[in-house]
Amino acid sequence: MKVALLGNPNSGKSSLFNHLTGLRQKIGNFPGVTVDKKIGFCKLKTDTEVEIIDLPGTYSIYPNSLDEQVVLEVLADPNNPDYPDLAVVVLDASNLKRNMLLFEQVSDLGIPCVLALNMLDAAMELGIVIDSFKLSKLIGVPVVEINAREGIGLEGLKLIIFQQLQKPELHLNLEIVDSEKQKVTDQIKEKFNLKNRYLAIQYLAQSPKLTFLGFEKQKELQKLALDSNFDPDRFQSLDTMLRYQDIKGTLDQVMEVSGERKISRTDKIDKVLLHKTWGYVIFLLVLFIIFQSVFALASYPMDLIDAGIGGFSDWISSVLPHGKITDLITDGIIAGVGGVLIFIPQIAFLFVLISILEESGYMARVVVLMDKLIRKFGLSGKSVVPLISSMACAVPAIMSARTIGNWKDRLITIMVTPLMSCSARLPIYTIMIALVVPDTKILGFFGLQGLVLMGLYLLGFLSALLAGWVMKWMLKSKERSYFVMELPTYKRPRWSQVAYTVYEKVKTFVFEAGKVIMAISVILWVLSSYGPGEDFKIAEKKVVIENPNLTGDKLENKISSYKLQHSYAGKFGQFIEPAIKPLGYDWKIGIALITSFAAREVFVGTMSTIYSIGADVEDENTIKSRLKREVNPETGKPVFDVATSFSLLIFYVFAMMCMSTLAVVYRETKGWKWPLIQLGYMSALAYISAFLVYQLLK
Repeated sequence: MKVALLGNPNSGKSSLFNHLTGLRQKIGNFPGVTVDKKIGFCKLKTDTEVEIIDLPGTYSIYPNSLDEQVVLEVLADPNNPDYPDLAVVVLDASNLKRNMLLFEQVSDLGIPCVLALNMLDAAMELGIVIDSFKLSKLIGVPVVEINAREGIGLEGLKLIIFQQLQKPELHLNLEIVDSEKQKVTDQIKEKFNLKNRYLAIQYLAQSPKLTFLGFEKQKELQKLALDSNFDPDRFQSLDTMLRYQDIKGTLDQVMEVSGERKISRTDKIDKVLLHKTWGYVIFLLVLFIIFQSVFALASYPMDLIDAGIGGFSDWISSVLPHGKITDLITDGIIAGVGGVLIFIPQIAFLFVLISILEESGYMARVVVLMDKLIRKFGLSGKSVVPLISSMACAVPAIMSARTIGNWKDRLITIMVTPLMSCSARLPIYTIMIALVVPDTKILGFFGLQGLVLMGLYLLGFLSALLAGWVMKWMLKSKERSYFVMELPTYKRPRWSQVAYTVYEKVKTFVFEAGKVIMAISVILWVLSSYGPGEDFKIAEKKVVIENPNLTGDKLENKISSYKLQHSYAGKFGQFIEPAIKPLGYDWKIGIALITSFAAREVFVGTMSTIYSIGADVEDENTIKSRLKREVNPETGKPVFDVATSFSLLIFYVFAMMCMSTLAVVYRETKGWKWPLIQLGYMSALAYISAFLVYQLLK
């Protein structure tokens, strides 16, 4: 049996889903669209289990975005594989009138419902008292009081769900279809084998949005609406207006508001956090604390992991026989994967802090604050969500831009979102900063490394704004867009939810990136360990002849370096070296630039693999020391000096994130035109900026 969770955005629906399903959930996409589909399983009784589907948040069945259209298509198609046997409609008790609209519409579609009355504590703070027992009697549907955040009332909800599935009770609220339209709705019911008149009228009113019908049937329904003088917009207005009148009559009997509305704690806090001056100051301070913490708190576990990987690699070398297989394991697999594992603490700390901001309700305030700023640069207020989300990953961030109705605003947002620094860039930033920025304190408190990291993120944000302004001018976008957002109340973070979020993000970072890194590390090792022509084959003999005084480890190191230079990877790196030399990069860095296009995390792993082949065995076998000790044979100076390191940092601020980002832009824009333009302008911006930085600093 399938149970759908429905509700307005910020009603607590996702919290309820997490409590009901726990870790027994999976995330995919709805067929044909890039909308997240969350499905989980919940045990109602020892022998009864149901499938729970968390449908996207929506205010009504009249969609204004792709997310909301998915809800309509699921509920309007009885043959849809996700069509529910029962709908649990989650209501925000502090805003019951607006929340009840969705329930009335879903109920009239002929879907059995249960009402989950949530956020009663927020309602009581506003002086609102609701008689849930009387409400249930009036609407003929079970009403269960819950606290979705704390998981209170869930056993009662499970019992009611079980009872409703055994013996579903339907309650039709309003007869919206007048006698004149009954004839045409009866035609639709018969043609499409529908049992519900309200569903039939929705086929007539919203046929262009019901893609499951197919083009021919959509055209047929539109012609039928035209022939019967049916106005879909007028019907939607009438439907909504009559329902609100009906809801008001119901709530007048079950809801009391005691005394004058008090100024809530949320309103008092918002006066400070949404202040036109102090709001931005506080936001910058919050960002500063986040980036300071990423360096200060994560440094200890990072050092332990770094040392552990080096020790493990040495141990493997000592217990396994010397040969190609051992070299593959130590120089290929362990070196590559170690380049990712070392950054788990920083990724974890970053997501802990971001998750706390989201859980507390502050992130929604950031969106409102930034709306006032970014409108001047041609972006919609709704663009803030993708821009902020891109600090985690550009792929879901670009998908979230579908909530923007104005297509030009949506396109501009998609085109500039990858300029925001994602978590995959964090390993590159931190390793380069650690190499050239001293770990000193300013005023005895502020870490210089944290300030530089924050500066890189702000640079990405400012470049996104400027790119948006340029694109607005190029696209000549004059259509006005509007930004409406309901702010949730401030709440204490649920530490279990924070922990779960961090677990999911770190798991994705390690296993999703790990697959790519593992494959590339092995391929790189092969390309670095074998080469074309005689130079590679006679490397040992040639080095011995040219360096007769070298012995032991120094001779072995010289031979390895020579082999690497004449390997397949070395030849490819030297082929592209003339193009990247003006940026301060040698052929080894060139290999890492190319491989990191698969995923930004691969850069550090690639550098580890490349530099571990030919590293001096006396060197401390860790990533930082390998890069720090690398010397340019032409100049005799460190490869990763200030000029080269900052050139790399700036390059990765502006360069296209990865192949996955290009793929999702292709999917969202339905063609290669915009992804190729995006790749071109970002690559040019990255190259020119890195060139200028290197030439100025060298």
